[in-house]
Amino acid sequence: MKERQYTSVLEKIEMIVPDDSDLISALSNISAIINEEFGFLWCGFYLVKGDSLSLGPFQGHPACSRIPYGKGVCGKTWQSGETIIVPDVEMFEGYIACSSIAKSEIVVPIFNGGNVFGVIDVDSEIFSKFDQIDSVYLEKIASIVSNLINNKVCNNYL
Repeated sequence: MKERQYTSVLEKIEMIVPDDSDLISALSNISAIINEEFGFLWCGFYLVKGDSLSLGPFQGHPACSRIPYGKGVCGKTWQSGETIIVPDVEMFEGYIACSSIAKSEIVVPIFNGGNVFGVIDVDSEIFSKFDQIDSVYLEKIASIVSNLINNKVCNNYL
């Protein structure tokens, strides 16, 4: 079931994103598509700006505006360059609570060349909501965004 949902998400993204030359618009549509399909508590993007991650397009409750390098799940993902799945956010050392409702989280890096450009962040109000299926498909979505960045399709943001 979940894989079918992600396949649908990928198909919708591939239909909308190639025609979009604006990175912020593309990320807005991607977060809306993910939210529409899954109804997660929060899904969106943080983009590297200087020494912190800056809040980008998202769906959900208001969120932290800036996250320092290496701090919280997003900052640790930026630091490691690897996807992090957190079954219980209260057990994650250094967790930054933007919402008291969040119980689990997955954060996936987005690359520009060899450097982390930003992250996809998804929160759920359900413990242990995310697994390897989420990781695989969110990494595919991150790859689509990376291709846009690396191909300079979204060059008005860079």
